[in-house]
Amino acid sequence: MRVLGLLLGILLLAGCAEKAPTPEKFQFTATTLDGAEFRGDKLVGQPAVLWFWTPWCPSCNAEAETVAKIAERHRKVQFVGVAAEDQLDAMKKFVSDHRMTGFPHLADLDGSVWKRFGVTAQPTFAFVRTDGSVELLTGAPTEEDLDERVSSLTPKT
Repeated sequence: MRVLGLLLGILLLAGCAEKAPTPEKFQFTATTLDGAEFRGDKLVGQPAVLWFWTPWCPSCNAEAETVAKIAERHRKVQFVGVAAEDQLDAMKKFVSDHRMTGFPHLADLDGSVWKRFGVTAQPTFAFVRTDGSVELLTGAPTEEDLDERVSSLTPKT
């Protein structure tokens, strides 16, 4: 009987525990290039990489296949492309040309997601830890540097 009471107490306490609030920068809804809804709060609590890019950026074009390769290598990390500063057709062509269909890409046509994360130039990477903290890296890292940074987001097993 005591065990049952203890279990009931634990369950009640767990039910009363408040969920940590979603950090403000993740409180957004955007549309993917495919027209689906994407909610930023779904990234909270999991490792993620947001890659902020534009279709006309030479560095973005040069690193696109590397980003796709790193995303494929790190399946426990959610990758999200965040395209801005151009038209939807150009964004879709970029993804198609670089065969980057392994993760969602947002059509940030008004730049609101970029602003939310404080992004002012492309390419920029936002490395999101499970605790919601974010580290920004502007510029084009080497494949080794990008791989190392993404690896650091997941605990070693």
